[in-house]
Amino acid sequence: MYRSHSRMEPGFAQGSAFAGDVRGFGAGRAMSAPRGASPILLPLERRGHVPPPDLVERRAQLAAGVTAGQWRTEPMPHDTFVGGAGGPIGGRALVRALRFRPQGRIRGRVLHFHGGAFRLGCPDMEGPFAAALAALAARCEVEVVLPTYRLAPEHPFPSGLADAMTALLTMAREGGVGQNRVPLILSGSSAGAGLAASLAVLAAQEQIPVDGLVLLSPFLDLTLQAQSYQYNAGTDGLFSLESAMNAANLYLQGSDPAHPLASPLFAPLYGLPPTLVSVGSGEVLADDARRFCHQLMAYGVPAALSEVPGMEHVAVVRSPHLPGSAETFAAVANMVDGLTRP
Repeated sequence: MYRSHSRMEPGFAQGSAFAGDVRGFGAGRAMSAPRGASPILLPLERRGHVPPPDLVERRAQLAAGVTAGQWRTEPMPHDTFVGGAGGPIGGRALVRALRFRPQGRIRGRVLHFHGGAFRLGCPDMEGPFAAALAALAARCEVEVVLPTYRLAPEHPFPSGLADAMTALLTMAREGGVGQNRVPLILSGSSAGAGLAASLAVLAAQEQIPVDGLVLLSPFLDLTLQAQSYQYNAGTDGLFSLESAMNAANLYLQGSDPAHPLASPLFAPLYGLPPTLVSVGSGEVLADDARRFCHQLMAYGVPAALSEVPGMEHVAVVRSPHLPGSAETFAAVANMVDGLTRP
């Protein structure tokens, strides 16, 4: 079970800092897109190709872990589907999702996307993190929803993002409108954080209300130009330039790696909600996390960078006992609490 050792006041609501080595930025209002600005279009979906044998084997091992109950939680989540009404930007009719629901009224939601470099993973493997977050946020009656999305190479960019939009549209419909609207926070880890960031860009463009954004060890730039791929190569045991190149190739399959919805580091960030970016200082993705946070500030978006020395890639969703997990979990819970408290 994840536990926070200290109670912090809501970060963005009160302007206070997060736990750990956190730099809070900006208190202004996010800029609106200039009049006449061209919209970012979601590319047409394409057929991919069969996965390589090593990826098939890794997926089989993951499925075996799910079957064996490796990530089972108590209480168990509602295993259901979201969607069914299509939408203006595409997406499947139905997307499987795990929903960790409070017993009473739902006053806020977190829509969280799992990691796995766009080619691996499932919601079940991040269920313990979601369950712990839902339990800690129970006082504010927050539901945590973990959707699936189609994976590469069978389903290259933008299929996964289209599924993410399906989930977002469902949450927006369920949340209602006006003063009684349920606050919604987008969240993700690694590649899932990249999807969450791209989804936030689309949501701002399409005027779909989103109240917060949480990015955990985000994979934001598929051009792979960050210097931290080199200088942190010896301190990041879970991700590398080679694995990032493999992930990008399987996901993009000829698409421009600098497309703003594939690499949100290059997207216009007008109108994004308050954002928490979390990364370990020794990760190969550290430079991209820092750069994205500074770009958010340049667009007037309230943003905070939680950079924890010695923290591994997506530590907080892997185990509460890893270095940096407690600090990161407290920061996430603090933000969710501040944005959803009635």
